[in-house]
Amino acid sequence: MGSDPTREPPFFFQKPTDAIQFVAANTVGDHPYPTLTKNYHYEVELVAALNKGGRNIPVDKALDHVYGYALGLDMTRRDLQRAMGDQKKPWEIGKSFDKSAPIGPLHPVSQVGHFQQGSIWLKVNGETKQNANLNQMIWSVAEQISKISEAFELMPGDIIYSGTPENVGPVVKGDVIACHIDKLPDLSIKIV
Repeated sequence: MGSDPTREPPFFFQKPTDAIQFVAANTVGDHPYPTLTKNYHYEVELVAALNKGGRNIPVDKALDHVYGYALGLDMTRRDLQRAMGDQKKPWEIGKSFDKSAPIGPLHPVSQVGHFQQGSIWLKVNGETKQNANLNQMIWSVAEQISKISEAFELMPGDIIYSGTPENVGPVVKGDVIACHIDKLPDLSIKIV
């Protein structure tokens, strides 16, 4: 969502396991504003969790590897990411830090199916900031799994945050972020 595949292939980055912050349904998780940044951004995303791995997975077999889906946030220290990009250095410091990946509960494919379309939105303090449909994804979940598996061996338990709609933006301490994808429980955090 937000790039053109005729100009740019999909790209990926990794987050460590301590980036995960589980947020139970119907709760508002306290999410710490991280160190080293003055420009902290949200990105709402559909998350796919794998139940089997592999290499060079064909697109037409990729969804067979998905256990289920969740709603997630890819939180980003945007100033650090941009500074590293400007210096042509890796930008993990902007993406891969403690609790930078809030996630709601996983829902098995047997209960929710695969997501080809459906509303995805994010609000900050009740004001809509991101609003799109999953059918607008530039690269489908199946295509992403296939492409990632060309570069890395995927493993059961891997999770893939699949990209965000346009209009990412900043939050500050005290802000409440509420996220939604049709058929999944909403995800909410408060920046503390």
